[in-house]
Amino acid sequence: MSEFQTQESLGLLLGARLGETGYLGNVRDRAVEGSLLFDEAEKAHPRVLDILLQLLDAARITIATGQTLDFSGFYIWLTSNIGSAELMSLQHSNDATLERHVLTRAQQALRPEIFARINEKIVFNRLSYEHQLEIAEKFLSREIEFLAKLEHKLELDPAVLPFLVRKGFHPKLGARPMRDAVEKLTGDAIAENLLIHRTSSGLLKVDESRGCLVIS
Repeated sequence: MSEFQTQESLGLLLGARLGETGYLGNVRDRAVEGSLLFDEAEKAHPRVLDILLQLLDAARITIATGQTLDFSGFYIWLTSNIGSAELMSLQHSNDATLERHVLTRAQQALRPEIFARINEKIVFNRLSYEHQLEIAEKFLSREIEFLAKLEHKLELDPAVLPFLVRKGFHPKLGARPMRDAVEKLTGDAIAENLLIHRTSSGLLKVDESRGCLVIS
C-alpha cells in the first residue's frame, strides 16, 4: 500500500473523477468473488484505511460512478511488516512467542476497529503451504492478465505455482518478494522466448535445471 500514502490516492481505488471506476471498480467488473490483497497495509493513508474498514465491515463501496459495489464474495488479505524489525532480537524465541509479539505490535499499530474486524490473524512465516500457493496464484493471475493485454498469451503448467512459492516466499518481508518473483521470472521467460523464437506466447513451465521459467 506504499502507493496509497496520500489522500489523493483514494482516486486510484475509487476513481479520481466522476465516471471513473478505479481499481476496486475494475476488480468488481471482472469478478463477483475472489481475493483482494493489500500489501503493507500499515503504510496506507487514514482515508484509504477508511475504505478498507468499509470492505471489512459492510463489504460495500461506492465508487466515482455513483455505483455501490458488493464485495461480500471476496476474501480480504492484509500483509504487514509490523514487528518484523524487533523479531531479530527474538530470533531464538519459540514460534508462539514470536507470533504473540507480532500480533501485539499489530494491535498497537492498527486502528482498533480495523484490527477487530480481521477474522483470522496469521503470522506470515507460519502460513500454510496452501495459503502461500493462493498468494502466488493471485499475483500470477494478475500478471498473466496484464501480459495478455500486451498480446503475450500464456498457459500454465501445474508445476509453475509451487516453483514460484519456493522462489518468492520470504518469512519476514511479507508478500512483496512473492510479487517480485512472479513479475521477474515471468518477464524473463517472455524476454528469452522473444529473443530465441520471436514469440511470447505458449506454455509457461519450469526449467528445474536452470532454476527459471520458460515458454514452450
